[in-house]
Amino acid sequence: MPEGRPPCPPFTRETALLKVQAAEDAWNTRDPRRVALAYTPDSVWRNRDTFVSGREEIVAFLTRKWERERDYALRKSLWAFHEDRIAVRFQYEWRDAEGRWWRSHGNELWEFDGHGLMRRREASINDVTIAEADRRIHGPRPAEEYGADLPLR
Repeated sequence: MPEGRPPCPPFTRETALLKVQAAEDAWNTRDPRRVALAYTPDSVWRNRDTFVSGREEIVAFLTRKWERERDYALRKSLWAFHEDRIAVRFQYEWRDAEGRWWRSHGNELWEFDGHGLMRRREASINDVTIAEADRRIHGPRPAEEYGADLPLR
């Protein structure tokens, strides 16, 4: 039996929201191996100007990312869904090696196989420096905020 990661397509609003929250929760662990298990073994990514193929490259990419992006904390918000695809908006905050705070924001397009594993991820991301006092994201989302939309800035 092939591995799976429910909920599986075709998505409804409720299952798409569950899928987005599950992705947010997994990424907030900052555990590259755990995150990679949500993707097909041959998953293809575009992350900014970087192209990644397969779980081992995903693990290597995320390992480098979270070594550089310290105190990473993420929020994702459902934008749209259709059959086997989901689009999300996201924001995350992190601190660099010099102690400067950043907010990264953008959009992701996801495509899933029939078992609920992501086979394609395309991420467009922009970064802005922020003062520590302007931080909005301080760790994983509290359960009472699941499904909440993101502020525009």
